[in-house]
Amino acid sequence: MTTLAVLAVAACGSATPLPPAPDDAGMIEREKQTFIEALKPRREGRPVVAVLALNEGTEMTDLLLPHAVLKRADVADVRIVAPRSGRVKLYPALEIDGAQDFASFDRLHPSGADYVIVPAMIADDDPAVAAWLKQQAARGARVVGVCSGALVVGRADLLDGRRFAGHWYDRGTLLKRHPGATYVPHQRYVVDRGVATTTGITASVPTMLAMVEAIGGPEKAEALGTELGVASWSPEHDSTPFYLDTGRRVDFLLNKAAFWRNERRTIQVQHGSDDITLALVADARSRTGRTNVEAVSASGPVTLRSGLVLIAQSSNNGKALPLPLSATLKPVQQLDRTLCEIGERHGVARRNWVMLEMEYPGPVNGCPG
Repeated sequence: MTTLAVLAVAACGSATPLPPAPDDAGMIEREKQTFIEALKPRREGRPVVAVLALNEGTEMTDLLLPHAVLKRADVADVRIVAPRSGRVKLYPALEIDGAQDFASFDRLHPSGADYVIVPAMIADDDPAVAAWLKQQAARGARVVGVCSGALVVGRADLLDGRRFAGHWYDRGTLLKRHPGATYVPHQRYVVDRGVATTTGITASVPTMLAMVEAIGGPEKAEALGTELGVASWSPEHDSTPFYLDTGRRVDFLLNKAAFWRNERRTIQVQHGSDDITLALVADARSRTGRTNVEAVSASGPVTLRSGLVLIAQSSNNGKALPLPLSATLKPVQQLDRTLCEIGERHGVARRNWVMLEMEYPGPVNGCPG
């Protein structure tokens, strides 16, 4: 994170805790069904999903996870679409190749996409991205803004007058930019007249499973949820722990100041490696502010399980520590173990900060000790 971004975290963000989440299981179930009904296919034939990207920088999990989940479910044709074809730099780590440019997509799909998924981007005000997204919505695409992708959705004038979620840190910014919009706390995903938004990074897991249920049915979603290690994909979410207070700001700045402690870690990848596990682990590790994560492969670039090409170095030159992934853990279980390992290596405050950034309540079964 740059110095300017560090100062922004120190000065801004949501500083006011929210009231407790209501204990209303009926409301949560209604919101889930509303979301599923709103995202059911409207056209004949196999749906087309465009995962929007900015070549210069798109949030890694926001992009990789929705793309991989929908490809694995095999319920739609899924494309990464960006202003320019080719590579997309991901943050906080990694890079992919194979994006389709807007013009090529439009020629192949003149009536537009059925769905456009909008990840967080390093710049939320790219004019080409905003114009294309606005055009797709006008052609009837349902829009799903993941995490801070809500900022991008807003730049396309698609939040005005709507209910929205979004990453907790963006709440004030979104309300200021869209005074006619209504923030909805305590829900992982919200939909309003064809525009859906989600809370922080890890909300892409339940949101995509709900989307799979909308397109492919509950059995398909249940099978995929079991594979990912997820028992429920309801919108239920307690937003109260996610805000900045003085102590959290100070802890963050002190940890960022320890720049000399940064370490390089490598993840060994190969053809067929799981995008979802890779994204969750690399994202969590990178957000400690202590670790730079790189992908390495004996063959250089590899094709991930979803079909995306991941740019990987051919060797780590023996200068970086390996970051092994378990072949026996499901993706969400792997994330939980990674968070526990972060706490062991960098301290509980660092682990809690990562959970705050990812808007994740924490390991399901806690951490040893």
